[in-house]
Amino acid sequence: MPHNSTSPAEWSIGQVAERSGVAVSALHYYEREGLISSIRNAGNQRRYGRDVLRRLAFIRASQRVGIPLVTIKEALDDLPARRTPREEDWGPVAMRWKQVLEKQIEYLERVRDDLATCIGCGCLSFQRCHLVNPDDAMAVEGPGARRLLPGTPRPDRS
Repeated sequence: MPHNSTSPAEWSIGQVAERSGVAVSALHYYEREGLISSIRNAGNQRRYGRDVLRRLAFIRASQRVGIPLVTIKEALDDLPARRTPREEDWGPVAMRWKQVLEKQIEYLERVRDDLATCIGCGCLSFQRCHLVNPDDAMAVEGPGARRLLPGTPRPDRS
């Protein structure tokens, strides 16, 4: 699809997908989740303002550093009148998220270091394993194996 030298005031979903590199299905999802919005034309087709590209850039940059979509949405919702993020908006968001990222880095470093131990010992003890049962959190449920991953409901407690 050739690009016009002038940008349209309203973009079709295909134009937004091409320009942003975000799949149409992802655009639909982002819209359902309230991260972006569109208007409908007379033919009931979605139309996006140019500002959607900056929102998508904000979303993608945030995802690349490991920020979950729910957290990204909270940051976007904090903007006045749900306006598009500007350069000056990124600084405060980045400062808030720096702590989250540092915790993720610490966790990944622990996983990296503990993984070699787990492979070496082969026990995968739920009592000692920092990967599956940090701080022996499952001990309150009694002795023995409880689940493979934290948060997985037991069949008798669905």
